[in-house]
Amino acid sequence: MLRFGDIVFGPIHSRRLGSSLGINLLPRDGKLCNFDCIYCECGWNRDGRVSAPVLPKAADVRTALEKKLAECREAGTGIDSITFSGNGEPTLNPDFPEIIDDVIALRNRYFPKAKVSVLSNATMAGKEEIFLALRKVDNPILKIDAPADAGVAVINRPSGPYSLDSVISSLKRFDGDFILQTMFLKGPGFDSSAEDSVKAWTDIVRELHPREVMVYTIDRETPQKGLEKISVERMAALVHPLVEEGFHVQIRG
Repeated sequence: MLRFGDIVFGPIHSRRLGSSLGINLLPRDGKLCNFDCIYCECGWNRDGRVSAPVLPKAADVRTALEKKLAECREAGTGIDSITFSGNGEPTLNPDFPEIIDDVIALRNRYFPKAKVSVLSNATMAGKEEIFLALRKVDNPILKIDAPADAGVAVINRPSGPYSLDSVISSLKRFDGDFILQTMFLKGPGFDSSAEDSVKAWTDIVRELHPREVMVYTIDRETPQKGLEKISVERMAALVHPLVEEGFHVQIRG
């Protein structure tokens, strides 16, 4: 499974964000996440557990990012996005709000045309300091993979309490200025492309009215075996009513 051993890595080609310079705010030698998604490219949480996880501080991120941005500018390497991803959920890092401010300042200095993107499961968006930090970035990419708590329990396997209604309430505060990300896949006992699931998910999209919707399917090895992709053609058919209504939908296979 994929692990990110550096605070700053890449740039790598992202099927959604182009030339993406990654930032890992989680342990370099393990994984830390409050989801344990069956499709996670970093594997199961239990396999990435470390006895004393060390999270990078704001100063560590600032130093590593400035060094990398200077190197990229000197080498003429293009950067489309500076992307928070890495070995788990980035908003779990207690320095996240301060780090966001530092990253925006460094982006402005070295690559002012690059976007700052955060890939998040949205569980922490109800915390005021996290919400305010996410409002500052160009691309807050926030996940809803299932339209009901039962589906989230199967696909995302939250550790601790989870309420989709609470997440939806948090996302409403963005007034549509965010990107909704959803994984479509099939597995034992569930099918993201089933009619009732798609209808309920589509209703959530209409309720939140994000500026963009990203739908995608599995692309790498998954910790749970037996998962199936949903084809690009099928996903296009599923989101067609939203496209007809004027939603901007990006589809990645």
